[in-house]
Amino acid sequence: MTRTTPWHERSVVVTGGTRGIGRGIAELLARHGASVLLTGRDAATAGEVAEELARSTGGRVAGIGADLRDPDAAEVMAAEAERRHGHVDVLCANAGIFPEKPLREMTAADIDEVLAVNLRGSMLAVRACLPAMERAGRGRVVLTSSITGPATGYAGWSHYGASKAGQLGFLRGAALELAPLGITVNAVLPGNVRTEGLEGLGAEYLRTMAASIPLGRLGESADIAHAVAFLASDEAAFITGQTLTVDGGQTLPESLDAFTARA
Repeated sequence: MTRTTPWHERSVVVTGGTRGIGRGIAELLARHGASVLLTGRDAATAGEVAEELARSTGGRVAGIGADLRDPDAAEVMAAEAERRHGHVDVLCANAGIFPEKPLREMTAADIDEVLAVNLRGSMLAVRACLPAMERAGRGRVVLTSSITGPATGYAGWSHYGASKAGQLGFLRGAALELAPLGITVNAVLPGNVRTEGLEGLGAEYLRTMAASIPLGRLGESADIAHAVAFLASDEAAFITGQTLTVDGGQTLPESLDAFTARA
C-alpha cells in the first residue's frame, strides 16, 4: 500500500473462514480492528461463526455462504464485501479441502473437486476482488498454500499437493501482473496445524506428526494467522510474489538422523 492504513479502516475477505486456519485468520484480523467478511460453503454456519467472532473480539465480522467451485460465488462475495465496507483491501484466499485418496483409487472427479476448490477457487477469488483493489490503487492478497506439494509430499494426498503447488505458480504470475496496481500477492505455507480436519485423522497421526517437528508441537491456527497479518500489513509493503513457511522447522531435516542427533 502506498500509504499507512490503520486496521480499523481495512476491509478483509477471508474465504473458508468458518473453521480451522481460516477462522483463526478472521479472528485475529477482527481483533486488530479490521472489518471482516468470512465465507463458508454453508451460509447458516458462516453467519453463526461470524456472530461468535464478533462477540468474542468486539470486532466487525459478517459471514456469507460462498461455494468457490461456482465462479459466480466469488463475484457475489467481492460485491458483498464492497457493499458492506465500501472497499476491499485484503483477500485471504484460504478455502481448501484435503480428502485422502490413494492414487490407484483416485477418479477424475476426485481430482477436479480438489483443484476446483483449492486452486481454481483461489484464482477466482483474486479475480473477483481485483476491481475493488484496483479502484483503491492498493491491496493485499495472501494465499493459504501448504508445505505439502511445494516442499514435501504425502502418500494419499497427491491431488492436494498438486493444487497447493499450483497456487504458487499462480502467485508468481499474479504478483508480476498486479504489482503496477499496488497490489501484492504472497502466500503462507503451513505445516501441520491442529485443526478440526487434522484431528479427524486420529491421535496416532497427531502424535507422529508432532514428533517430526523440531519445535516439538503441532502448529496452531494463530501461528498461521500472525504470518498472514504480517503479509497483509503496511510493514510488508515491499514484499510480493513470496512464500512464508510456518511449520515449526518440519521441512528442515534432510533425514531422520539429522533430526534425532540434535543436542
